Amino acid sequence: MDSGSSAVGVLGVGSHLPAAQVPNDMVAGPAGVSAGWIESKTGILSRRRADPAEAASDLALAAATEALVDAGLDAASITLIVVATSTPDSPQPATACLVQDRLGAGNAAAFDLNAVCSGFVYALEAARRMLTPGGFALVIGVDVYSRILNPADRRTAVLFGDGAGAVVIGDVAAGRGIGPVRLRSMGSHHDLIRVPGGGSRIPPSEESVRLGEHFFTMNGRGVREFVQREVPAATMTFLADHGVDPAAVRHFIPHQANRRLIENLAQELALPAARTHLTVDRYGNTGAASLPVTMADARAEFAPGDLVLLAAFGGGMTIGLALLTW
Repeated sequence: MDSGSSAVGVLGVGSHLPAAQVPNDMVAGPAGVSAGWIESKTGILSRRRADPAEAASDLALAAATEALVDAGLDAASITLIVVATSTPDSPQPATACLVQDRLGAGNAAAFDLNAVCSGFVYALEAARRMLTPGGFALVIGVDVYSRILNPADRRTAVLFGDGAGAVVIGDVAAGRGIGPVRLRSMGSHHDLIRVPGGGSRIPPSEESVRLGEHFFTMNGRGVREFVQREVPAATMTFLADHGVDPAAVRHFIPHQANRRLIENLAQELALPAARTHLTVDRYGNTGAASLPVTMADARAEFAPGDLVLLAAFGGGMTIGLALLTW
């Protein structure tokens, strides 16, 4: 799926990371590895973990509030809220409706979207297409993966952190804004990243809990091979199809999956004038939050007219690519 140019752009950015820092030595032992092994394999030094009383909506609310302040808007101005998450507060209602209520955004339609770690780009495009002229949307990426990790699984337990990021989007001057965007899904690889239990296929039961079917599982090698095979080619084709010289990209914000994977991806893409922005070393992989969290972290370096490339990949498998003219 492709979309063309648009006069909708980012007006405000916000993020929220839980206060609790979890260094490698706290997750290494249960996972059966050393802190040094985690750093060498992933480039991650620490991650954040939500308080037991915090859920996805709490993190999302804090990030959304910061984005609204940055945009100079109040909640009543928002006409649409889209929350990208694969770890909602509960299966029902939508986490976006909880955020809407607590923000006091009574004029907004609100819904959740799940494209796993690509979710923010999918949500950004959904909101952009749905937004009416003069309206404002909140697009939030949030995940609390600490609730669904098996501490003994070194393929997942050492990678993930909790966090939320948000943007406010609305009308911008011609020649600026979001677009083009490309979304791609390859369901034939759906088994690479999974939470088997908890849905209509394997509903919650004593047996599903005993078997660990509510834990997040990932075929690490398969995911790495997928990213190396699909993402560089998809990104270069995306740029070429829209007549964008790779040398025109000033900022590259990839999904913060694993520092080693990101470094390899940046090397493959060879964007000569782009700075690759990283937060994975400090926050780990925050799922659908990783792109907006990293945007908020890098935002001070963006100059008007800069071309920003977002590249996400996640379970499904899914890929989301977007260009933003700042």
